[in-house]
Amino acid sequence: MTKTFGLVKKIERLAEGKKNLRFMEVCGTHTVSIFRSGLRQILPANVELVSGPGCPVCVTTEDFIDKAIEYARRGFVVATFGDMLKVPGTRSDLSESQALGADVRIVYSPLDCLKLATENPKKKILFLAVGFETTAPTQAATILTARARGIKNFFMLSAQKLVPPALRFLLGDAAVKVDGFLLPGHVAVVVGAEAFNFLAEDFKIPSAIGGFEAEEILMAIASLLEQIDGGKVEVANDYRSVVKSEGNVAAKKILAEVYEVVDAEWRGIGKIFSSGLRMREEFAAFDIERVEPIELVRVEKKSACRCGEVLRGVINPTACPLFGKKCQPLHAVGACMVSVEGVCAAWFKYGGKNFRW
Repeated sequence: MTKTFGLVKKIERLAEGKKNLRFMEVCGTHTVSIFRSGLRQILPANVELVSGPGCPVCVTTEDFIDKAIEYARRGFVVATFGDMLKVPGTRSDLSESQALGADVRIVYSPLDCLKLATENPKKKILFLAVGFETTAPTQAATILTARARGIKNFFMLSAQKLVPPALRFLLGDAAVKVDGFLLPGHVAVVVGAEAFNFLAEDFKIPSAIGGFEAEEILMAIASLLEQIDGGKVEVANDYRSVVKSEGNVAAKKILAEVYEVVDAEWRGIGKIFSSGLRMREEFAAFDIERVEPIELVRVEKKSACRCGEVLRGVINPTACPLFGKKCQPLHAVGACMVSVEGVCAAWFKYGGKNFRW
């Protein structure tokens, strides 16, 4: 507690007399931790935290959900993490398909699917591979294990995303106004601190890699303010206990073996160059979009949901006319309200600095 108090005082001292500063936490886990710890309320008035596109569920496109529903309709056993069930597609979601009789199952690891595939040899098991660099190595390892075991009835529908290209994209968006980034510690564990060097080198914007406890987040915020106060720009590694400059070499090797980098669509944001992962040709037998491709009729869905602006940190959730009214966690209109790491869900549960019902 004494250290936390000292960090708060340090932040107050460093922020004194400065212009209004906006720091973006990129990770959904950071967002929830910040709210749960009440950090927004104890920061100086001129230091604002805004949330970025760091919730993988939230940036998964409607087309992806529509495809998953269609595969379920065709008789696949669709296996997914629980927070994907209520993510809206253009017409429906997986929980509704499940209620109508589709075989949609919740798993806690992609490796669980290999057990499903072995126990149900006549069924096709499809895992929805959603996530960032943190979970992608486990998904890659699952593919390698399935190949080694000769499992033929296991497939993945992939929508993995990469964080660094998204930050580059955001900094090229004139509507996004940030003075620094609080970078996700668990992503940095895999990719390494050096993967974010472009923030300092190309964009001259301060950044700090932080852990997920309140003290660790405050340390990272203090690092950002120290950079601004001292007129220097760097990628500060305030999570050195687990984050190395080069990252997890073994995890990066397995990612490179199984996946290649491709352009990817982000819900509410659009296509981001080199921000997704696709299985290499030698693993095509596990890529359901190569084995049994689906062409869906694209449906243009009009909605007052402003999830895309929320994910880019352009507005806070309360600026969306649906927030807390038509859009609530049990009846979400936008993906930001679905996941426990979603920005809107966090605002709804914990409230923002100036949030009033």
